[in-house]
Amino acid sequence: MTFSATAEYLMSDDEFRLFRDTIYSHCGIYFDDDSKYLLEKRLARRLSTLNFKSFREYYQFLKYNRKKDQEMMDIMDILTTNETYFFRESFQLKAFTDEIIPELIKDRTRQNSRTLRIWSAGCSTGEEPYTIAMLLSDIKELHGWKIEIIGTDISQRVLQHARRGVYGKASFRATDDYYLKRFFHEQDDGHRVSDAVRELVTISHLNLFDSNRIAMLGRMDLIFCRNVIIYFDLPAKKRVIDSFHKSLCDGGFLLLGHSESLMNITTQYTLRHFKNDMIYQKPERVTTGGLQ
Repeated sequence: MTFSATAEYLMSDDEFRLFRDTIYSHCGIYFDDDSKYLLEKRLARRLSTLNFKSFREYYQFLKYNRKKDQEMMDIMDILTTNETYFFRESFQLKAFTDEIIPELIKDRTRQNSRTLRIWSAGCSTGEEPYTIAMLLSDIKELHGWKIEIIGTDISQRVLQHARRGVYGKASFRATDDYYLKRFFHEQDDGHRVSDAVRELVTISHLNLFDSNRIAMLGRMDLIFCRNVIIYFDLPAKKRVIDSFHKSLCDGGFLLLGHSESLMNITTQYTLRHFKNDMIYQKPERVTTGGLQ
């Protein structure tokens, strides 16, 4: 069906609020009143595909049909934008490799541990977790360590792309030739991430509102969550940032996008001023009684 045909679907203000609240309860993505046209336009695709006559009929399906969970996943694929590329925000990655990782290596060595666990929350099509894996592969002090990088996203569509690991030109706009030659294999439909990099990365579906699933991920040394919380309102941001705090080890780091801040969201983190960037850190737990 063409776009002109989908334009016949009109969403009332009441229907907009019903869909907005359902989506918000599911994942925290918030649509303000000015976003009604956007929601109407994008969801009209699903009405067309499923042959519904109205948004009210579609809403009943989304609430009560046995396929409602799968339908919500399809909605997430439509509503989430996934603009990303390898080696995004280079100044932050410089702080990660040159300042944060050496600090974590020293700390873990003191604890007699050679394990590093990193979570890429909202990993989209996979460029971020694979970038992290490439950078860590080049740090000789980490050779022989057990490195786990977990990439998660709410959209099944982008996760399929991430698992496939094949990328076109747009993904390499900030990639040095060194990394392209060292970590990718050229093929007819693009460049495929090498197996050595893929072995460090696990890709899985996760809703950042699913606290039980998040708890199952276990403790993390570092969490990347860049350009994700911009889609949440304040209560949802607080909920997600609090869950990250629970997931992080004491002294662990939270890396947000360059336009994102925890101001007015939480005071649970310390803002560390590194040479290359400012990074949030979960403070070490203070123990009393006796020398440290």
